[in-house]
Amino acid sequence: MLHIEGKAVELFPSEKRGAPLVLFNGEAGEGAMVHAAVKGLTDVEFTLAAVSGLRWEDDLTPWPIPPIRNGQAPCAGQADAYAELLVKRILPEIISGLPATPEYVALAGYSLAGLFALYAMYRVDLFARIASASGSLWYPDFVAFAKTHALARRPDALYLSLGDREGKTRNPLMRPVEGNTCILAEYYCSAGINTRLEMNPGGHFNDPIGRMARAIAWTLEV
Repeated sequence: MLHIEGKAVELFPSEKRGAPLVLFNGEAGEGAMVHAAVKGLTDVEFTLAAVSGLRWEDDLTPWPIPPIRNGQAPCAGQADAYAELLVKRILPEIISGLPATPEYVALAGYSLAGLFALYAMYRVDLFARIASASGSLWYPDFVAFAKTHALARRPDALYLSLGDREGKTRNPLMRPVEGNTCILAEYYCSAGINTRLEMNPGGHFNDPIGRMARAIAWTLEV
């Protein structure tokens, strides 16, 4: 277990030299579950680095917004600072401990971490594949940002998913999530990026480990 500036990184290494590295932003303890679930879906060898200790509403949000729900703190919009930490500290330390340089690095996340995975495409040129499961693409002004800014790196593959009841939330801020996800899937596809959009049954909290595992497995197999 690595500890870097308040973040914990748990590594699930492959025995294959140069296997792809999947960087997964999640909660403590999720890494082992996601790793096992992905291994059950694909024979492709990969190393998983699971980062936890995140301040979700701060580290993973691209710009400040008011509280999402009553009683919560506002989102601080510190994704740029977290992306810099990934590039300058976390990823180099992970890679230095591997027996060989990974074939490529993928970025994966669920919910706000799925939003961050897309935002990182515009800020970081290290991630060859992106897996965003039930990403928080309701985030205000994100669609406009995505369509008007240049990618730092064009991903080889991009996976988006959503639950078919996520847009039926009582929270008006989050209701655009399905429309926004479909808009962005079409936008990236029309830009020539190998993009997959998968709709899943249920709301946002239905089977997050399974959804994340399917996202990662697809990006590994493309």
